[in-house]
Amino acid sequence: MTERSRRPHKAGNGEDSIYWDKSKNRYIGAVSLGYTASGKRNRATVMGKTKTEVRRKLRDLKKELDTGIKPSATYTVEQAVEGWFANGLKGRDEGTVKTYRSLANKHIIPDLGKARLRELELDHLDDWLEVKARLLADRSLRILISILRRSIRHAMRQKKIARNVAELVELPEGRPGRPSKSLSLEQAAAVLRTGVGSWIHAYVVLGLLVGARTEEERPLTWTHVHLAGPDGAQAQPYVDVWRSVRRHGDTKTRRSRRSLLMSRYAASVMAALKKQQMQEHEGTWDDANLVFPSETGEQRDAHDVLRHFRSLLKDAGFEEPTAWTPRELRTSFVSLLSDHGLPIEEIARIVGHNGSTTTETVYRKQLRPVITAGADAMDDIFAGFLDETFETFEGLDGASGAP
Repeated sequence: MTERSRRPHKAGNGEDSIYWDKSKNRYIGAVSLGYTASGKRNRATVMGKTKTEVRRKLRDLKKELDTGIKPSATYTVEQAVEGWFANGLKGRDEGTVKTYRSLANKHIIPDLGKARLRELELDHLDDWLEVKARLLADRSLRILISILRRSIRHAMRQKKIARNVAELVELPEGRPGRPSKSLSLEQAAAVLRTGVGSWIHAYVVLGLLVGARTEEERPLTWTHVHLAGPDGAQAQPYVDVWRSVRRHGDTKTRRSRRSLLMSRYAASVMAALKKQQMQEHEGTWDDANLVFPSETGEQRDAHDVLRHFRSLLKDAGFEEPTAWTPRELRTSFVSLLSDHGLPIEEIARIVGHNGSTTTETVYRKQLRPVITAGADAMDDIFAGFLDETFETFEGLDGASGAP
């Protein structure tokens, strides 16, 4: 290409101009938007490797202008992401925001942050996601593209951009996530024999022998732990799993709400914990109190529970306690019931799932009747393993669980 052909064409009033920028090694296209209040010329620009590419971008730019969009040549992906964090996540759970922020700071802003949003192309995102797919699990990849899509959508509402290129990208398959695992019967019995009388022991009992999610245990109050049967119809106590730490206090989904009968051992442990708390807070205690409060009476956070849980595993003789998380108590609950021969359909009902094939994703509402099969099975499963530990609660009424 000759130097003559690269010379900028002098545009007339209101005409577009295309010229070669040697410093950027790109063609620049500009549309005149008149003048600012200070008298400075106001132009919107695009750039490309060829004049044909620039002409196309200029046509797209004019369409944006015709629809009232006020594109900025300097508006970046980072600005869009920060704008969404500032105004698009109001009312969201603090933990969710923290997770999103961490992923954005580690992967989106360093890699794409300086890119001009108007010039972000599908090929750029495809290449970026291919690299990320070799580093991140599927769930993290889905969150990343969700952050980007929602950030650009927010920018569209602010009339910063006319299209959302992130909506067009196809998500590659990421690395497999950390495989879940479950405690063996012997491991579970060892854990249940450890730390008897502590809150973390009761926390483990409720997850392992009743099947409550760890996010459902942390906000649990004594109002939802019934140490007498419902209307006198049940011989054993039960727990209403109706709340979680999620936004608005709902369970994972509306259908996750269920009431579960506690095994005799679980009922005795919970009764002992309640009696202990009543004695410690005589005169200031009521059923609205948290079942597993922190030292200051507040709801425990996930890291605090994790720390105490792993300490309990260490005391129980686990070689690698850091390889386990409280969420795997529920996995162990399902595994132990399955090994015991309980039909998968019944297990799905106990844990609040609507069908065995989608056990971990689809949930059903179960308020009444109180589900009894899990409690009965757990009493059978741990028969003989916990006889010595059960004597700790010998002074309690095992059937009613009353303190």
